[in-house]
Amino acid sequence: MLKDAIDLSTLSRVLVIKLRHHGDVLLTSPVFSVLKNHAPHLEIDALVYQDTAEMLSLHPAISQLHAIDRTWKSAGILTQAKAEWKLLSALRARRYDLVIHLTEHNRGAWLTRLLGARYGVAEKLRGKGRFWYNSFSHLYPIPIGFWRHRVELNLDALRRIGVYPAGQERHLTLVPGKEAEAFIDKELEQQGLRGKTFLHLHPTSRWQFKCWPEEKMSALIDALQREGHRVVLTAGPGADEMAAIKRITASLSTPVTDLSGRLSLKQLAALTSKAQAFIGVDSAPMHIAAAMGTPTAVLFGPSGDPEWGPWQVPHRIIISNHTCRPCGNDGCGGGKLSECLQTISVAEVLEAVHSLLLQGRENC
Repeated sequence: MLKDAIDLSTLSRVLVIKLRHHGDVLLTSPVFSVLKNHAPHLEIDALVYQDTAEMLSLHPAISQLHAIDRTWKSAGILTQAKAEWKLLSALRARRYDLVIHLTEHNRGAWLTRLLGARYGVAEKLRGKGRFWYNSFSHLYPIPIGFWRHRVELNLDALRRIGVYPAGQERHLTLVPGKEAEAFIDKELEQQGLRGKTFLHLHPTSRWQFKCWPEEKMSALIDALQREGHRVVLTAGPGADEMAAIKRITASLSTPVTDLSGRLSLKQLAALTSKAQAFIGVDSAPMHIAAAMGTPTAVLFGPSGDPEWGPWQVPHRIIISNHTCRPCGNDGCGGGKLSECLQTISVAEVLEAVHSLLLQGRENC
């Protein structure tokens, strides 16, 4: 037995901190579910960046969702100080017994001290000084030399305190909400579509090194539409992503249903939940598709599919045979373009999609 396990029955409130990007935040959702399953009496709060809050809002295990607005830094010292004080006051009023910090951000160490929590859990990170190590009562190691999925790494924080998740507890949770679902139902009706009759394709990422060549993406869409599939295209609202979508659609033989730049994260989740399958690259929409239980075909390049691949959903991962991947670099030589992605053929992606769809038909 773990000698310093925490008796959850002695706790009232827990704060889980995840200050990272959208996909990272969504991959923490099982932490809340597991804690609530093992201790239903707990009030479990989350602290994330404001722009990622939709990943966890409406999660049935979360009591309160606190957020940090990244724009505070550019609003002036006085404005930032007021916002930070308001947040700290709100957190202190909750009187947390346990803080679980799931990133390397030093704010988590400061907050664990300032909030006066009895217990604090964080990664045992190399290079962190005495302040970090003395801020937490429990530190958990990160495996070195082999890959472990990010969901499991997050859940290691719970294992370190004596909470052991069962397999069925580790699913991702993302709740679109009735408003988002109604919006998508109306949008699909206007396009002459209904649930499970279309493929959802999200070709872009804000990280260029994760993207497949646009001309190949166009060729893939054309091939799918020639086979009789309806394709719904989405992308983020950023200028670079919208420009990429414009180039991809410009060369299509047949027009495509294009919702790029128009959907919130909740609406994107509602859309992908109704798709027959999701096709894309390593990005937050891929994790959203997995959370909604949608079969997923995803292209991976420099990023590591064992750590970031689709979680607990039927999927196909399309990779090249480059021995240098996954390297994690911003393109080969830092040049933004990744040869391990550039060399993947349209035929390889089509084969993966066909295999995924066949599996879906066999399971019906």
